[in-house]
Amino acid sequence: MRGLGVTGGAGLAYGAMSTIGLAPSAAAAPKRFQSPAMADLIGRVEGSPKVVVLGGGPAGLCSAYELQKAGYAVTILEARQRPGGRVWSIRGGAEETDLNGETQKCTFSDGHFYNIGATRIPQSHITMDYCKELGVELQTFGNQNANTLVNYKSSTALNQQSVSYRAAKADTYGYMSELLQKAASRGALDDVLTPDDKDALSEFLSSFGDLSDDGRYIGSTRRGYSSEPGAGLNFGDETKPYGMSDVIQSGIGRNFSFEFGYDQAMLMFSPVGGMDRIYYAFSDAIGEDNIVYGAEVTALNNTSGGATVEYAKGGAVESISADYVICTIPPALVTRLDNNLPAEVLLALKAAKATPSGKLGIEYSRRWWETDERIYGGASNTDMDISQIMFPYDHYNSDRGVVVAYYNTGKRHQAFESLTHKQRLAKAVAEGSMIHGDKYTKDISSSFSGSWRRTKYSESAWVSWEGAGDSHGGVATAEYSTLLKPVEHIYFAGDHLSNAIAWQHGAFTSARDVVTSIHERVTAS
Repeated sequence: MRGLGVTGGAGLAYGAMSTIGLAPSAAAAPKRFQSPAMADLIGRVEGSPKVVVLGGGPAGLCSAYELQKAGYAVTILEARQRPGGRVWSIRGGAEETDLNGETQKCTFSDGHFYNIGATRIPQSHITMDYCKELGVELQTFGNQNANTLVNYKSSTALNQQSVSYRAAKADTYGYMSELLQKAASRGALDDVLTPDDKDALSEFLSSFGDLSDDGRYIGSTRRGYSSEPGAGLNFGDETKPYGMSDVIQSGIGRNFSFEFGYDQAMLMFSPVGGMDRIYYAFSDAIGEDNIVYGAEVTALNNTSGGATVEYAKGGAVESISADYVICTIPPALVTRLDNNLPAEVLLALKAAKATPSGKLGIEYSRRWWETDERIYGGASNTDMDISQIMFPYDHYNSDRGVVVAYYNTGKRHQAFESLTHKQRLAKAVAEGSMIHGDKYTKDISSSFSGSWRRTKYSESAWVSWEGAGDSHGGVATAEYSTLLKPVEHIYFAGDHLSNAIAWQHGAFTSARDVVTSIHERVTAS
């Protein structure tokens, strides 16, 4: 690349970078980043510039992986004894002491696990591309399921009554369609609809709500059956709809919009055997000799010719210098390091606010959700503190499985994070049994829980930016924008510096931006 710059000018060098995906094209609209293969790198950098990456999570591993392709010498410092950071799959043998001082050791059966961090991948995310490139096998993830349940408090007859998603949707969509049909037929929409519009709307609503010939919702086979149809004259027993007022006031449809979200719509995917399979694949590709585990960073400083990092490992303090440093450590933890970062950068880091979130996995020795309730994947939802119960999407029809007994955030998770694991389990089982009945309390063989604000080296599930509400991106606050720029030889990367906060995709896109920035800088020098 440097040779291209000398012989053909900066424009040719930049154009070559654009071709391999390491710089945006100035002549064309932005296109999807195409991860370059070794043969595509026409101008590998000379002299193997040295880059130290702080953190072996998605952003750190992705940065190192892409930089190595272009000839950089990369060392990753990771405080944990595993790759993946907050992407962590809990299996038998996993052991963790949290910031509450409690140590848990997982005793799940062989082959069983749950993802205590990232758990699903949308089809549009570049996480899918890395799975393909790294050879990580994928399977579908049941993000929603008509047979799971909703259970909400209300002042109606449906108060804390478990209702299948199937029935809740049929009744909600049915009554919505009936009401809109009535409004249109009575002239309430004549100022916005032509007669032809009204006819087309009527036809749509009849189908969407499964209305009767006279435009009423009187129930539907979409709700399901109390006894399944069979052969001969066994037509099955259809379930009866709830009253319109109860359906509207109870809010049983409050969670339907979740599956409409751009990044939550089916199909969703997850790696076979756990989400962390991606990061073990990254570490294999990068080379274990380029990753220092158990390295707890204590200092980060720019120097006249690069940057220096100090870290503690095995009771000793060590130092490493590099031409550039990519820091993917959570923002709040960076401010605790000995550093010479400018005051405005430290203030920007402090504007990233920690989000409380966590999960608890229960291994059952009987898959009652399949045998008794015909639930294969998906999640039941509630307004109790557990928020949701997620059912396994693997080992179908086997003898056991791991149910995520809660995955919650914000105040609902705060009700759990200060509890002991035993107390978390008791609360989760008590609330879960109010949704799925007494069987939820039986056949429990083991469990494991985690709270991200109480997890060392993370202390947050993800961040939100001060002044941006609970946004997962798309708000360029001053602090966010400050951290997008390098501080001399130090760069920051992570999902918190993307428009997909809390997604692996966000970490990868941030890492790629930093790789591009460093590569431009090196090839221009």
